[in-house]
Amino acid sequence: MAADDEKSRSSHSAAPDDGQDDERDQDKSESIALPSHVAGSGTLDRLVDTARDYARAAASENTLKAYSKDWKHFARWCRLKGTEPLPPSTEMIGLYLADLASGSGPSPALSVSTIERRLSGLSWNYAQRGFTFDRKDRHIATVLAGIKRKHARPPVQKEAILREDILAMVATLPYDLRGLRDRAILLLGYAGGLRRSEIVSLDVGKDDTPDSGGWIDILDQGALLTLNAKTGWREAEIGRGSSDQTCPVHALEQWLHFARIDFGPVFTRTSRNGNKALEDRLSDKHVARLIKRCVLEAGIRSELPEKDRLALFSGHSLRAGLASSAEVDERYVQKHLGHASAEMTRRYQRRRDRFRVNLTKAAGL
Repeated sequence: MAADDEKSRSSHSAAPDDGQDDERDQDKSESIALPSHVAGSGTLDRLVDTARDYARAAASENTLKAYSKDWKHFARWCRLKGTEPLPPSTEMIGLYLADLASGSGPSPALSVSTIERRLSGLSWNYAQRGFTFDRKDRHIATVLAGIKRKHARPPVQKEAILREDILAMVATLPYDLRGLRDRAILLLGYAGGLRRSEIVSLDVGKDDTPDSGGWIDILDQGALLTLNAKTGWREAEIGRGSSDQTCPVHALEQWLHFARIDFGPVFTRTSRNGNKALEDRLSDKHVARLIKRCVLEAGIRSELPEKDRLALFSGHSLRAGLASSAEVDERYVQKHLGHASAEMTRRYQRRRDRFRVNLTKAAGL
C-alpha cells in the first residue's frame, strides 16, 4: 500500500464552499450558554463546557459532518436567491426541496432519500439555533409528497461480498504488519457484520479512549464485541473459524500481537515503512478504500469496467455479505446485525430463498 493510503482523506463534498460567511455556523454547540440573567461562575462555566461536550455527542461524527454540509449548502442557496436562511421560512424550504429534486442549474437532481436527509439536516440545524419549523406545513409536506410520488425509486444497494469473495480478497494481502492489520479488518468486519465506523471505533479494553465506540474481549471460543452502534449498545459474538487462514479472531490476535497493541484503538495507522504501529486511530474511510482495492486485486466482477466495479462495493458490502452468506435462521442474523426488524435484515440479504415459506400452499391453494 502506498504511504499516503495511511492518511485520512476527506471525501469530496457535495456542497459548495461558502467561505468565511458560514464560519459562525460550524459549531452550534457553542450556542449552549447560561441564561442572560444568571451570573457566571467557575462551576457553572465548567458545566456549560460539559453540556457542550454532550451536545456534540448527540449524533455521530459522520452525521454531524453531513448536517454541517447540509446547512452550508442551504445557506448558500438562500443567499444566491437573495434571502437569508434565518429565520426559517417553510415557503423557501419547499422551494429548496423542489430545486434539489428538479436538478436545475449545474447540479444534478438528488434522490428522494438524499432530499429527505437534507431536510432532516435542516431541521437539526434550526433546532441548534433555537428555531423550529413545521415539516407538515403544506409548503413542505405537499412538495415532498409530490417529489416522492414522481421520483421515488427502490434504493440502490451495494453489492454483497460473499464467502468466496472475502477469501479471495484476504489472499491478496501480504503478511507484513500492514497486511496483518488489513486482513483483521476485513475478516472481523465480515464475520461481525460491522459498519466501517464500528470497525475503526473499537478499543482493546473498555474506556481506553474518550472517542471509543466499543471494545473487544477475546475469549477461548471467540471474540465478544461490545458496540455503541446507531441503535444503541449491542453485543456481537464472533466465533473462531475453521482454520487460522480464515479465522477473524486469529487474524485479530496476530495483528494485536505483532503491532504490540494492548491499550487504546484496535486498528491504527502504521509508519511509512509499515514496520511499526502508530497511536492514531484509522479513519473509517480506510475501510472503504481497502475494500475497493482488494476487490480490484482479487478480480471480483472482472467482467465489468474498473469504474463500475468500484461503484458496486463499499463498506456496507461486508455487512451485506454476512447477511447474505450466513445460512442460519433469519432471527440470528437480525440479532447479530442489531436490526430492529426482520424487514431491515432482509434488505441486506442479497441472495435468499424468497419462497421458502409458501403462504399460497399454506392457505390451501
